[in-house]
Amino acid sequence: MKDQLQVGFAQLAPIWLDRAATTDKMLTYVHEAGTQGCQLLVFGEALLPGYPFWVELTDGARFNSQLQKEIHAHYCEQAIQVERGDLAPFCQAAQRYGMALVLGTIERPTDRGGHSLYCSLVYIDASGHIANVHRKLQPTYEERLTWAAGDGHGLRTFPLGKFTLGGLNCWENWMPLPRAALYALGEDLHVAIWPGNVRNTEILTRFLAQEGRSYVMSVSGLMRRSDFPATTPHLERILEQAPDLLANGGSCIANPDGSWLVEPMAGEECLRIVTIDHARVREERQNFDPAGHYSRPDVTQLHVNRQRQSTVQFIDE
Repeated sequence: MKDQLQVGFAQLAPIWLDRAATTDKMLTYVHEAGTQGCQLLVFGEALLPGYPFWVELTDGARFNSQLQKEIHAHYCEQAIQVERGDLAPFCQAAQRYGMALVLGTIERPTDRGGHSLYCSLVYIDASGHIANVHRKLQPTYEERLTWAAGDGHGLRTFPLGKFTLGGLNCWENWMPLPRAALYALGEDLHVAIWPGNVRNTEILTRFLAQEGRSYVMSVSGLMRRSDFPATTPHLERILEQAPDLLANGGSCIANPDGSWLVEPMAGEECLRIVTIDHARVREERQNFDPAGHYSRPDVTQLHVNRQRQSTVQFIDE
């Protein structure tokens, strides 16, 4: 296998809370990247069908609010269900181009009853197989008003050429122990997906690269007032407090020494494809390897529960 890998990110705004239209928009970037020989394409957190921006704009913590119930019900309706085949177009495109995909989704899984929402990072491999669905371990602040907490089932890595790929959602990337779990699995290409702001990516991306001695891709979405469709429930109420720019992007890529390969890109929709080189990883691991020669498992160890959590177990004859 060659040391080089073509990786890319698509920074874009969703057709907010419209699963079908956002899927179509994302697929245009998939096809463009595929025709350019991209081998891994990454999208931002919760992009399909959108981040819950309304919560902080509409008094989202008010209990038993009819407005909050109606927007949440719409959000549920537009969320993806893997079991229903909602990601089949992405799987087909991945297979067509031999290109792996990382998607930021809002998932309404049937294995948790089909009515609660999870912020899920979905990995589709180059054969078009859904290899992993990682549900965000801990929703952040106002996200907890609409997303449920995930589990450790998705703390996994996957081979991609010479690289070992892993990923986390947004502020999970601040959590030392999930990062340590991925390091222990050999991760050397880390994907951090975000709803979109330079303030999140400009410092942490380079830090993660230096800590992990890995390439780190931070990939964000965009959101502008103009990106709220006219069909959005309670649109006028949402826009009363909405700034012109709710998420400004900030997608970027850091080298394994913490230097920039692609500096944070703000305020624009874009597709960026670059070449990364595994030799750079091996060079930086010479003096620091967080799960190898620079670890002390005789002193500190991490135990990880990767069982998919459920409220019930059925035993059938």
